[in-house]
Amino acid sequence: MSKEDSTPVEKLFGSKTRAKLLKLFFENPGKSFYVREMTRVIEEQINSVRRELLNLESIGIIKNETFDNKVYYSANNKHPFYRPMLDIFSKKTDLSRDKDVRESTWEEYVRPVKKYLRGLVVTNRLPGQEGLDLLIIGDDKTKKLSRWAEVVEKKQGKPLNYAIIASDDFIYRKSVRDRFILDVLEMELVEVIDPDEIIKQRR
Repeated sequence: MSKEDSTPVEKLFGSKTRAKLLKLFFENPGKSFYVREMTRVIEEQINSVRRELLNLESIGIIKNETFDNKVYYSANNKHPFYRPMLDIFSKKTDLSRDKDVRESTWEEYVRPVKKYLRGLVVTNRLPGQEGLDLLIIGDDKTKKLSRWAEVVEKKQGKPLNYAIIASDDFIYRKSVRDRFILDVLEMELVEVIDPDEIIKQRR
């Protein structure tokens, strides 16, 4: 590929593979990917992908976690360039001019169970760290939320530690400052879906 054929983003970052990887990570900031999955998605050779992952990891813009002997990579939301990279690569930014902002990945995920769900907390739990990946608040009498959580786990491509709590139970436990609930809410949060504001509610 000649320099004339490069996109502006590829020219900015000096590598087609690097630009594609950054686009993948920052269009999906709450999602992790393993190497072979990335090679399929961005359609680049595995050696090129591995080389650019090392480069990106060396400057801290991405991070990795190991699950079931697979190494998963994701955007590092603690990096000082995290927000600027979101501005460059996020689908929301691309579409904001048309006032047609797409829903986040998690908002898309919850659409099938929206009427059962009162709230969702997604944390950035690190390997070995205690706590939950997902706190799901809502009515699970029909087990729809349990089945949904299993589907989300498959979509994320890694085991998830999650708990499902009825909304009344959550509100009560939060009001008495239950340690389990407070510990989850004090973790680094990736997403909070709170249509009725029961998570933000102070009592």
